Amino acid sequence: MTEESCKISVIVPVYNKEAYLRECVDSILLQDYRNMEVILVDDASTDDSGRICDDYGRTDARVRVIHKENGGPTAACVAGMEAAAGDYYMFIDSDDYVEPKMLTEMAAHLAGKPGEIVCCNHLLEKQKATESVYSTAGPGVYQGEELRTKILARLIGQEQKVIPLSRCMKLCEKSVFDGNRKYYDYSIRFGDDSNMMYPAFLNSTRVVVMQEALFYHYRYVEGSIIHRYDAEIYESMQKLMQCLSRAAADKQAPDGAQAVAREYCYLLLYVMKNELRNPDSGYRARIREIFNDQENRERLRNTRIAVSGKANRLLYLAARHPGGIWPGIVRGLLKVYDRK
Repeated sequence: MTEESCKISVIVPVYNKEAYLRECVDSILLQDYRNMEVILVDDASTDDSGRICDDYGRTDARVRVIHKENGGPTAACVAGMEAAAGDYYMFIDSDDYVEPKMLTEMAAHLAGKPGEIVCCNHLLEKQKATESVYSTAGPGVYQGEELRTKILARLIGQEQKVIPLSRCMKLCEKSVFDGNRKYYDYSIRFGDDSNMMYPAFLNSTRVVVMQEALFYHYRYVEGSIIHRYDAEIYESMQKLMQCLSRAAADKQAPDGAQAVAREYCYLLLYVMKNELRNPDSGYRARIREIFNDQENRERLRNTRIAVSGKANRLLYLAARHPGGIWPGIVRGLLKVYDRK
């Protein structure tokens, strides 16, 4: 493609991120790539985020602002896509920020073909350290059978995703989202990125995994929701799996049914971790209710999954033996970890 021949719509879902929003938007407006628009979708923020969005909309012609009723990040992204005029979409979370050369470097890998997705890597910005995070897929261009076997068959159902299913860190030709809204459940609190990006990847015809390309700064906030108990995680996970299962079946995903079954088991390990963080003294009863459920017991017993990490092996033992000693042991270890 010729330099900057495609227009890129950068879509930013915004909800109560006033502390980080200016750094995020400034990093986008400083992009070397000029043929772009920025769509800020204020999802009914209750802090000063909406006013900050309006300030940018008044002072920079590249910025458009949408204010909408609160509906969650996926609904905000859909509103942004409906308003977008670009050929390609890039999603950036409003508490993250990006390198000035990101769009130029990623656009250089475009072939101008329908259904292409270019993936960069990211930096995990912790309070005391920065970590480089790479896709497990080797750098290169994936098309045809290689795309099916090396990428699409391994998007879910793996202990480590071949490509993170975050909506961020990707430059997507807009048609990969066509027809996918029937798979979106806006009430999903956990896994909304996967809900949006799994069917998008199944629509893809060309996927580029960049080498190095640490352009995206993902802000990791210590003490965030990943370290807190959420009573709705299990229900949300079940909704997510229903959506992924429909998408896999409709789009004839390679290894689809088996991958969905394995993904369900891996997500049950996350559910176990969440339930072990339940501060209520009745946490054991809740764990027995979930993991003694006949369907869940059969899934864990009959689905073979690779569990290599020490933490996942402990969670797997607790999930397979919810009435034994393992839930209490792992709960104690989690308390130690969360205090670090």
